[in-house]
Amino acid sequence: MKPPIAIVGGGLAGALLAILLCRRGFSIDVFEKRSDPRLGGWAGGRSINLALAERGLHALALAGVLDRVLAEAVPMRGRMIHARDGKNHFQAYGPHPNDFIRSVHRARLNATLLGAAEASGARLHFGMSLIDGDLRAGRLLFRDELGGLHERHAQVIIGADGIASAVRRLIAREKPLGERLDPLDHGYKEIHLAPRAGEFALEPEALHIWPRLGYMLIALPNADRSFTCTLFLPRVGPAPSFAWLGSALRDEVEQWTRQDFPDLCALVPDLSEQIISHPLGELGTLWLEHWHFEGRAVLIGDAAHAIVPFHGQGMNAAFEDCAWIAEAIDRTGGEPDWGELFAAFARERKPQADAIAAMALENYEEMRAKVLDPRFQRQRELERELERRHPGRFRSRYAMVMFTRLPYAEARAQGMRQQQIFDRFLADATVPDEILIRRLEEAFGLTPG
Repeated sequence: MKPPIAIVGGGLAGALLAILLCRRGFSIDVFEKRSDPRLGGWAGGRSINLALAERGLHALALAGVLDRVLAEAVPMRGRMIHARDGKNHFQAYGPHPNDFIRSVHRARLNATLLGAAEASGARLHFGMSLIDGDLRAGRLLFRDELGGLHERHAQVIIGADGIASAVRRLIAREKPLGERLDPLDHGYKEIHLAPRAGEFALEPEALHIWPRLGYMLIALPNADRSFTCTLFLPRVGPAPSFAWLGSALRDEVEQWTRQDFPDLCALVPDLSEQIISHPLGELGTLWLEHWHFEGRAVLIGDAAHAIVPFHGQGMNAAFEDCAWIAEAIDRTGGEPDWGELFAAFARERKPQADAIAAMALENYEEMRAKVLDPRFQRQRELERELERRHPGRFRSRYAMVMFTRLPYAEARAQGMRQQQIFDRFLADATVPDEILIRRLEEAFGLTPG
């Protein structure tokens, strides 16, 4: 007999896993501390947009909801780099037609997944905060929005409740988790760019970046033809920083925005006001040595491996967790030994989580600084040319992460080997591209015979 399962957390990963488990015949209860976002709408200012890539597409297809999600996704085929002088240039992600990612609205995606979970048979409980429990007894104690207490029981408990996971606290009572949270010294604020005359104000099929070396601003398109922009700045330090914003005069902030983001100021008249007034979000990386307790409880997504958003893989990695669990259950015939399954899940997924966490941190430097470097730009052009000439045989690290389901750790290892070769051959900037490509083909074993 299949055990009752409680999923704590009704965000993206919790809702998707509920669909996958219901489709496999399990009795699922989802407990979410927020009110139902499908009824109350969503509040702006915190992590609205996400980049959907191959790993996430696979998991959504496995859950049977891919078409519904793609109906409101906007393709992004490359990076549009905005310079201080108002000029911009486009850097394509790759040479192939499918080399693009998709911008999705977090709250709309969450609503879609919650609706699909409910339609699949999951019981959704909103306004329920987990405050205590006994994992050995399968007991969970929740407090509702009015202060009432509710005790629930489940044989299997899945923590999909984010970086501040309450399930993680319960597991930590039973065993040391080796937990470490590394806060990033940069925070973020979100800015809304409305449509102009009902159309996109910027090129819609691009992820827009205003790289400024020590900081940056990005913009992702929405299906309603608006853009969600995100400003990343140091939290403390001299101007520009969020500490400086807290004490600067309004005229000083306006002068800075006009200087650093002149083209965006023309499109967002209240840019300075939004930067000053919108809430400040924090970023960090969560590292855990252990993700589960016996066969009774397991952590997925941000509850196990929260990362910074600079590779667009936080959601995709969480969705890959969900797909891994569903496919592992299928391999057992639908009735797994949960202790063995959770142990295998942690053993196989933790190296991948560690690898994408490291790559996400590395990608922040790429987005805010390296995209301006002529040598980096030349390497990206050479990578795209190698991908064009040798489809299926050569992939850049970025492409391996975003456009394939190659394990993250393997993508990172291959990327390191590639970078060593590029560093060696790009040392002499006078070598013509065609000669350089032939040398790179030989170094990467791409020549025939």
